[in-house]
Amino acid sequence: MKKIAEFLKTTALGGLLVVIPLSVFYLLFGQLLDAVIALATPIADLFPPEVFNTIDTPVLLAMLLILGASFLFGLALRSENLTSLGRWIERSLLDKIPLYGPVKSISRGLAGAKEDNAFKVALLESSDGSRELVYVVEDQGDGYATVLVPLAPAGFSGPVKLVPQSLLSNIDASLGDASQVLAHWGVGMKQLADKS
Repeated sequence: MKKIAEFLKTTALGGLLVVIPLSVFYLLFGQLLDAVIALATPIADLFPPEVFNTIDTPVLLAMLLILGASFLFGLALRSENLTSLGRWIERSLLDKIPLYGPVKSISRGLAGAKEDNAFKVALLESSDGSRELVYVVEDQGDGYATVLVPLAPAGFSGPVKLVPQSLLSNIDASLGDASQVLAHWGVGMKQLADKS
């Protein structure tokens, strides 16, 4: 009887270790697909409603709309006149929206942009010698920097600190690289830290 109970217990526990990660992956994947559709909805709203009435694959359509819009905006940015118009719109309208600047900095950091106003990845050294991954949000110019200490696995939430620049070691990596390490609860941290 004891062997049967042990068999049932270990089998159920082993199965649980497979079912829970698969269920979490399924839930996250479903949310990702919903996010893709939500991102494409404003683009789809530019078309007449009857254009998309018979679509059977909304996720594929959403990805195509996002890629198409990205291509068109990228093409527009190659034109000097449209680039000037875009900068004017950004200065006179978008910069006045409170969250526009931070969202723009995050997206540039995710893309690996090297501009001064893009979020950058760094290591913050503590007095005990440990180092933690941070995003440099803003250089204060007085020897201090504003940093976001991201929490794993979320990656874009956590405390914001004002720290001395001398405690920071910049990492030659994008926010995407750093957020991938955080999403995997630190797996790959050593390789990322070696880029400092």
